[in-house]
Amino acid sequence: MKHKKIYYGLAIAFISILTSYATVATTKHIDNATHNSSRDLATPTSFASLPATRAMPTDFTVAADQSVHSVVHVKTTYKVNQSQNFSGSPLFDFFFGRPNNGVLPPQEQMATGSGVIISSDGYIVTNNHVVNEASEVEVTLNNKRTFTATIIGTDASTDIALLKIETDSLRPIVFGNSDALKVGEWVLAVGNPFNLTSTVTAGIVSAKARNINILNSDMKIESFIQTDAAVNPGNSGGALVNTRGELVGINTAIASQTGSYAGYSFAVPTSIVSKVVADLKEFGVVQRAILGVQISDIDDKLAKEKKLKTLAGVYVGSVSENSAAEKAGIKENDVITAINNVATKSVAQLQEQIGRYRPGDKIEVTLIRNNTTKKFVVELQNRAGNTDIVKAVDLSRLGAKFNTLSDQLKYKFRIKNGVQISQLHKDGQLAKSGIKDGFIILKINNIIISTQEDVERAYNEAINKESNEKVLFITGIYSNGQVAYYAVNLE
Repeated sequence: MKHKKIYYGLAIAFISILTSYATVATTKHIDNATHNSSRDLATPTSFASLPATRAMPTDFTVAADQSVHSVVHVKTTYKVNQSQNFSGSPLFDFFFGRPNNGVLPPQEQMATGSGVIISSDGYIVTNNHVVNEASEVEVTLNNKRTFTATIIGTDASTDIALLKIETDSLRPIVFGNSDALKVGEWVLAVGNPFNLTSTVTAGIVSAKARNINILNSDMKIESFIQTDAAVNPGNSGGALVNTRGELVGINTAIASQTGSYAGYSFAVPTSIVSKVVADLKEFGVVQRAILGVQISDIDDKLAKEKKLKTLAGVYVGSVSENSAAEKAGIKENDVITAINNVATKSVAQLQEQIGRYRPGDKIEVTLIRNNTTKKFVVELQNRAGNTDIVKAVDLSRLGAKFNTLSDQLKYKFRIKNGVQISQLHKDGQLAKSGIKDGFIILKINNIIISTQEDVERAYNEAINKESNEKVLFITGIYSNGQVAYYAVNLE
């Protein structure tokens, strides 16, 4: 029986060999026939296959090791003013009264985020919203060493902040080129989501130059890198790195209706981060270059309405008087297509390019006017309309910190702008003028106030007046609806 099985197996093997030989022979015959009649037939399509090594899965271990030791855990302590009135609970009011114009006393809260070491001597970059209005910032390294950090400067327009801890021999991350980043390229998000330190997630670049309208600043620059790497609360301020472990972005936001990761996350590209950090380190404030135009993206409707021949550009709706653009010759209805030969197909791309420069820098603007391409050299200006270096404004004399107004408070008081005073010091000029904690500033010296930058501008203009009368005339509202007016003497 065993011999029969062996013979049966050999028979099958022999038949298989014969079949293979017949197939080869047939193939050769067909190939020869095809070759002989090649004059009458089209050349067949050839398909290239990648080497096996190219098809192997990407190894993220090197990138993770290069970056995880440069990402830190950031813990902040800050005070939050309770906007609701005591009158919501009559029993509470009866026993405890209604101090501070009906505003609950400030409550101390804590929050966490991430940061990235950018120098061996202790400079760390994070998000502005991670440390904004914090009374104390604590940084914990990957080796569990903890330091108290100083806030060197913040920039609400890009949501970037610079911290400093007193130590040395740190392991800084290597900056990469976010301009070279391509859609579809692998990236890693490194941070501390939900207080889970040293967490690494992977994804691809889903889009670039994405504007999602989340920053609350009149000079905001939103040109985010969009990825599908998982990012959750606590990742803010962490690193987005390429597969070589180089920093290409600072993780900032997620697209979510629940507060947790839902598919997409957004990072500030290093092309913006590096310039902002350099300004904060050198000047304490970002040197914001202004072109002086009102711009919008071009869609098919606008193109038809304005009779434009291209959708790949930024439409100039108006040009500010005495602005850098006007002085250079840029006009309304122009379509800006490039800055220094870098294409600007959207508002986000144009803002990103202008955001790389300082007042006084000269750039070449390529535009289309009446279907003709023109180029102009523009000397960029600052917000005041000149090319001077802007110095950081010291608001310490006012004795207060300012919180950006929440959408809930805007809705409650039917207002569109304002900043709320927090941590009011009794020795400051605001407190001495009678202003109470929780007061919402709407206007200072006829300047509409929406951010702390607006407060700084109003303060700076007041103290630099040639007249001897240096006063802040402040209009605002308390959380109980009471409108109030104050004159703050700066002498």
